[in-house]
Amino acid sequence: MRDYIRRLLIAGLIALCISLLFLGGKSPKAEGVTVQTEHWIWPADGEITDTFGTRNGMHMGIDIAADLNTPIYAVDGGVVSKSYYSDTYGHVVFIKHQNDYETVYAHLHKRNVEEGDSVRQGTQIGEMGNTGDSSGVHLHFEVHQDEWTYSKENVIDPDRALGLTEIGQAVVAQSRANPGGSIETSSQAQSEENTQKLHSPQNIRGSQEGADSLQFTTHQVQPRETLWSIAQKYHSTVETLATLNKIEGNNIKVGQKLFIEKNYSKFEEKHYIVSKGDTLSSISRKTGTSVKEIIKKNKLDSNVIKPKQVLVID
Repeated sequence: MRDYIRRLLIAGLIALCISLLFLGGKSPKAEGVTVQTEHWIWPADGEITDTFGTRNGMHMGIDIAADLNTPIYAVDGGVVSKSYYSDTYGHVVFIKHQNDYETVYAHLHKRNVEEGDSVRQGTQIGEMGNTGDSSGVHLHFEVHQDEWTYSKENVIDPDRALGLTEIGQAVVAQSRANPGGSIETSSQAQSEENTQKLHSPQNIRGSQEGADSLQFTTHQVQPRETLWSIAQKYHSTVETLATLNKIEGNNIKVGQKLFIEKNYSKFEEKHYIVSKGDTLSSISRKTGTSVKEIIKKNKLDSNVIKPKQVLVID
């Protein structure tokens, strides 16, 4: 009888070990996520405001917050599998990628693509908004293995595709994701900005030239811009910008900040930053520009403006 019980216990322990082995193991598909998505890019400029698995496990993606109408980009090439409006997702775009992943871009203000459209990595597919079940302007981004389903049984933590994220992390649209890499927080981004100021032309050359000749502004590189188009905008030359910013081979990247000499930037359009309590009428009086011109110049749909909004003023 004791031998029988001992055999049962041994058999049970063996079964338990085998079960734990299978539960603890990872499928080939799961292990390959990072490899298959290591070339993906961030879908938008902004700051991470929520991560995967929050809200009692009901949040199935990450949230990136920024200003209204911030461009949204495809993280990789593929085909638009869905593009519609829903009460929950608002304006939403789904993209099916060649590596059999499907990504979701929700709460958009505007959709630029339709179902069946082919997109490349970095194609602007819409603009950030606050539509559907949303409490503020942001992009809700999801990743699904094989395909998205209503039950979301195929959902994957975007961290596994884009790299570790945390609330407050600053991300730059169209920059290459860094799976498993270090996290850039807002404080780190500020530190880098301060470092850039320390190495600005003003500080590097300030002891050699007069203060009046060392007036600079900065320009952040936008999608599809080239060094030539930026030089044209500021009535400068490619050679001048390349020398000033120590650029080799005309290579620039989206999000990069370039120094521009103000003697060139004086031709640039004037801008006005909206303050709390401002109206188009009050801005018109302050700047001497008609309300009609402000609306036309900024392509406004209405007279509604918001604090910190940047308006082009003639």
